[in-house]
Amino acid sequence: MTDDSVISFPLLDASDISARKNLKWLFVLRNLMICVEALAVIISVYGLELPLYQAALTAVITAQLGFNWYTWVRLEEERIVVDGELFFQLCCDVLTITAVLYFTGGASNPLAWFFLLPLILTSTILPRIYTWYMVLFTSACYTLLMTFYKPLPAILPITLGPNTPPELHQLMDHHDLQLHVFGMWFGFVFSAVLVAYFVVGIADTLRQRERKLAEIREHTLRNERVVALGTLAAGAAHEMGTPLGTMAIIVHELIKEYGETDADLCKKMKILREQVSRCKQALSVLSASAGEIRAESGHPMPVSAYLDEVISNWRQQRPEGVLAVNKQGFEPSPSILAELTLTHALVNILNNSADVSPHFIELRARWTKDRLVLEIVDDGPGIAPSVSEQLGKEPVSSKENGLGVGLFLAFTTIERMGGTISMALRSECQGTLTRISLPVTLREAGL
Repeated sequence: MTDDSVISFPLLDASDISARKNLKWLFVLRNLMICVEALAVIISVYGLELPLYQAALTAVITAQLGFNWYTWVRLEEERIVVDGELFFQLCCDVLTITAVLYFTGGASNPLAWFFLLPLILTSTILPRIYTWYMVLFTSACYTLLMTFYKPLPAILPITLGPNTPPELHQLMDHHDLQLHVFGMWFGFVFSAVLVAYFVVGIADTLRQRERKLAEIREHTLRNERVVALGTLAAGAAHEMGTPLGTMAIIVHELIKEYGETDADLCKKMKILREQVSRCKQALSVLSASAGEIRAESGHPMPVSAYLDEVISNWRQQRPEGVLAVNKQGFEPSPSILAELTLTHALVNILNNSADVSPHFIELRARWTKDRLVLEIVDDGPGIAPSVSEQLGKEPVSSKENGLGVGLFLAFTTIERMGGTISMALRSECQGTLTRISLPVTLREAGL
């Protein structure tokens, strides 16, 4: 698993997810419009007995149903939804509205201002250029309806009877309920509900997309910083190889020269030789393309055995350290991807705890069928809130001579592997609690 798998595709996925949500909103909105249109035709023809062009309106609504069925099938496909496709969908809705209005009075229909709905949606979910295209298209359709249309039959006003409550007589001039005015009222209420519900929902989708893109940009910048650190590490490994080789030769000569005469000095020289060997071994990893060859050679390994390996690696570096280990989970344990970068990250976190709490560190490990949770507890002074907020975002350090690169790389490595990490003050007493969660698999466990 490399950084490319993290930063190459999310930008495209975030845009496609947002576009698919918008297309789903259009699908739902069109269903609602179909229901309203069908209900209006039924009420007009069978309730008010108006001689409308029933066959033509039924054909328009049927075509709209067929197009919405195509949209439903399109939502099931994996092809990316682009802005042009959303604009085409909205243009089809404009044509449907135009066809319905053509057979119901044209521009004189009180619902003619439904042309504003596709325009509002276009300005909300699509770039500015599409909005101006929609302005021209809807204006052209509305203008044509002023000349070309099938007029509505004459509609007589409904007169209130003598038994109607007097309050209604006071609210209406001449005691007449004009259906045209009622249609304008209904159109306003219906449009207001659609704008309040659907446009607000689409706007929420766009805000979620912006937040996701901001997270992706932050993640990309962090990965670029990690790559830069890897490049610098490779250069440093190359530059430090020669001095370490010289030190190893001098230590070897000192042991040969004073090994028999000064036992104490010989013991110290051997310790120094071991430390130089460790440094050369660590730099050999960095020199291989910043550790790329070995870091990517991760392999599945049982969680319990991997933790034992990490602890053994840490004890070799800190033989004087005190570490209490508590492992809880079923056996055989699930498997984890044992990458060298992950091992370095966990050892680095243990070393940080040992620096502030040399006499007590506790490692609690528990696993389920899909997650491994590690808790590293120390009784040091704790982590400052100002430092905790910046962990994982940039190199920070509370040590006097520290660079903060170790924790930054540890956070990046764990998150790259699909895990999470947090560091906070312990609630019961002083010290820091580091909680790490990593994905595991049961395939190698035989379950």
